[in-house]
Amino acid sequence: MTLHFNLEYKTVFGEQIVLNIQREKAIQKLPMTTLNGEKWSLDWSVEQPDTEYTYYYSVERDGIVCKTEWLLLKHRLDMTSTRCEDVTLYDHWKVIPEDAYLYSSAFTDCINHQAVAQMEPQNYSKVVRFIVRAPQLRDGESLGVIGSDNILGAWNSQKVIPMVQHSFCEWVVDIDASALQTNHLELKFVAINHKKDRLLWETGMNRSIVLPEMKMGDMISYELDQAFFAHWNRKLAGTQVPVFSLRSEKSAGVGDFGDLKTMIDLVASTGQKVLQLLPINDTTITHTWTDSYPYSCISVFAIHPMYADLNALPALKDKKACEKAEKTRQELNALHQIDYEKVNDFKQDYLQQIFAQEGKEMMSGADFKAFFQETQQWLVPYAQYSYLRDKNGTADFSQWPDHNVWDEAERKDLTNPETKAYQNVEFFYFVQFILNKQMQEAHEHAKAKGVILKGDIPIGVHRHSCDVWMEPKYFNLNGQAGAPPDDFSVNGQNWGFPTYNWDEMLKDGCLWWTRRFQNMSKFFDAYRIDHVLGFFRIWEIPVHSVHGLLGQFAPALAMTRGEIQSYGLNFQEDRFTRPFITDWVLDRMFHERADEVKEKYLDRLDEERYQMKPEVDTQRKVEALFQDVTDEKEIWLRDGLYALISDVLFVRDHKDPELFHPRISAQLDFIYESLYDNDKAAFNRLYNDYFYRRNNQFWYGEAMKKLPKLVQATRMLVCAEDLGMVPDCVPWVMNELKILSLELQSMPKDPTVKFGHLSRNPYRSVCTISSHDMPTLRMWWDENISRTQEYYNTMLYREGPAPHPLPGWLARDIIARHLTSPSMLCVLSVQDWLAIDEKLRLPDADAERINIPANPKHYWRYRMHLSLEELAANKEFMANITELVAQGGRN
Repeated sequence: MTLHFNLEYKTVFGEQIVLNIQREKAIQKLPMTTLNGEKWSLDWSVEQPDTEYTYYYSVERDGIVCKTEWLLLKHRLDMTSTRCEDVTLYDHWKVIPEDAYLYSSAFTDCINHQAVAQMEPQNYSKVVRFIVRAPQLRDGESLGVIGSDNILGAWNSQKVIPMVQHSFCEWVVDIDASALQTNHLELKFVAINHKKDRLLWETGMNRSIVLPEMKMGDMISYELDQAFFAHWNRKLAGTQVPVFSLRSEKSAGVGDFGDLKTMIDLVASTGQKVLQLLPINDTTITHTWTDSYPYSCISVFAIHPMYADLNALPALKDKKACEKAEKTRQELNALHQIDYEKVNDFKQDYLQQIFAQEGKEMMSGADFKAFFQETQQWLVPYAQYSYLRDKNGTADFSQWPDHNVWDEAERKDLTNPETKAYQNVEFFYFVQFILNKQMQEAHEHAKAKGVILKGDIPIGVHRHSCDVWMEPKYFNLNGQAGAPPDDFSVNGQNWGFPTYNWDEMLKDGCLWWTRRFQNMSKFFDAYRIDHVLGFFRIWEIPVHSVHGLLGQFAPALAMTRGEIQSYGLNFQEDRFTRPFITDWVLDRMFHERADEVKEKYLDRLDEERYQMKPEVDTQRKVEALFQDVTDEKEIWLRDGLYALISDVLFVRDHKDPELFHPRISAQLDFIYESLYDNDKAAFNRLYNDYFYRRNNQFWYGEAMKKLPKLVQATRMLVCAEDLGMVPDCVPWVMNELKILSLELQSMPKDPTVKFGHLSRNPYRSVCTISSHDMPTLRMWWDENISRTQEYYNTMLYREGPAPHPLPGWLARDIIARHLTSPSMLCVLSVQDWLAIDEKLRLPDADAERINIPANPKHYWRYRMHLSLEELAANKEFMANITELVAQGGRN
């Protein structure tokens, strides 16, 4: 069989188009030829043809790939329906389309319920194949073709030829060319609505195709431009809530995957289409409440055991144990907040009993064997890590007497049920099997209900996590990831995570990330990239720092001494890089305790300045010194010492001490105050250029090395949390890759306005009012009275003083305005939905807070005060939400 590939794509001198044919274990590369750099072709003879070929085109220069097509929808040649021996293909270069979201599983699987099918075998001697994309088709619609020739129905709407969806949103049909009356065809594509039994014709003029002369055994395949229909863009509403916050009559003190199914039903019953969750990964480091932080996972693959739905497991056969468990469950479920330690102790004990009772039988079944085969790449090291963590009493593997790093040679014994090693870890296999099964069932339930489950990709992992233990080459352990100062944390945020070694990750094409995303796609059809800015640059904080002020962006183009001086700043290296500590600074900071600070913590550096004593010259040393202190006055002193240490104008580059970065927010510190006015002006010019212009193109390039691979790793809908100190290059990349942005009216991206205008939200965005890291709507309303008053008058267009606390009718008005915004998704926290009903919501708005970002040791224990059964039974509240969703045009 001979395949003739044809592609029109304009290249520049030195570029080469390459055909990449996807094989089981490798990509077969075939260079194409051209006469004019625009029309490329390739003739490929195959002695033993396959029944199907999947391929894509790329542009190479000197053997290096510089551009590829959109890889989410590769070209597909299906030969099962024909016996032709000479195949000519006219292909299009595939770019990421503006409506890429319609190709996501969120829309194909959950909203439009489209399914891929196989072509039926035909015996045509000559074949013309049409391939066309039609992503707009709705639930209950399929694609057909009709045209001028009799074989195409002669424009008779009763004779539409049905097409086959051979790839998501891409349809194909084979026409018997030997029966054509003419080689000049006119045709149109139509959407067949099977529910209403009607046709919707594509817009635009008829398509016209002139066929070349064909002989017996020939097939010509045309990839045609997308079929466009007069369908309006869908807008969807949803709810965001952590699984752990769900409450039902059957749960055990924390939300579980059984509650998740109930929540899916509740969301669907009000016309909502999205349910957004926080990360569900295992975070078990210490077995204490400090593990409640869901963004500090020990495995990006493993699920937290606390989410196991015990009701979905076989009952305990021991009657006394069963009664005891039920009593404990009821006690835990009656608590207003989550008791993280008691809940996890209870669930671990219960799962151990179920394992002893049912484990052997369940793990000998086909389901477990299939699960183990699919997941063992990460499951085996995770189980071994968990066993060693508990055995050694710490997750810090550097403190273990042995096994300080994962040994791949141990995998053999850990996968053999006959060995002691396997028996040590099999409980962890069993628990993950249960969790994966339950979460996948919840996912299937959501798809059947037309609800998009949206997950969350944490930007980091714990520095003592299984991922770091297993593949340390991917992580930089000499730094800490965090965020620069913002409205939520004036000292910046220090998450404590190691930063990524992207150089190492890029060597294997970001395989770790690809596996992570593909594993997540088993459970979700959309996801939120936590802190997408981290893929451009991460805020890297030295390990000796507690706060984030001494951090620097990594990677970033640091500055030389000469560059700093070129801005007109008299660069005094010692003065600008040491903590600026003088008598007047100490008097201003510590008042009557200034002399005490000098005596206990400082040494004289020169006639003007002091320096910290060696035992307190880093924030970590100060933290250790005040570790057991609870007195507020002493904590105030500690924080003052922290501030002294971070009072510098420049920080040295982490890799090259001869390069420098301006310290973030330095204008708020004493070192800046001490400068002459002309030096302040010079520093401000340098500062603004560095943070907002200097690195833009560089960071764009860094993001484009990583994000295209990740967003195309699965068909999940990609949303990003793009708040904070956002450089100009971020929207460039997000627009190029069609990633949904996050829009908050209280945090507008336009620096010229105080509040965002909802009508200006881009369609490709997620609109919300608050998130887990922010005050709820009710809390925000009472936080700053003058700000609220301005919002009330200028954005809600209401006269007079703003009412406090926020009344339910006004909360409803604010939510209604958000629902009518142009954003594709409007996803509101469950607390904000409840704000509209004064009888249902908690009297104390502060009790609804999930997290305080400024506190790295916050206890994540918020739980809904109402059960899902109570919410579902409240017809008035449910009808209220249903009405709001419908009025917002979100269905």
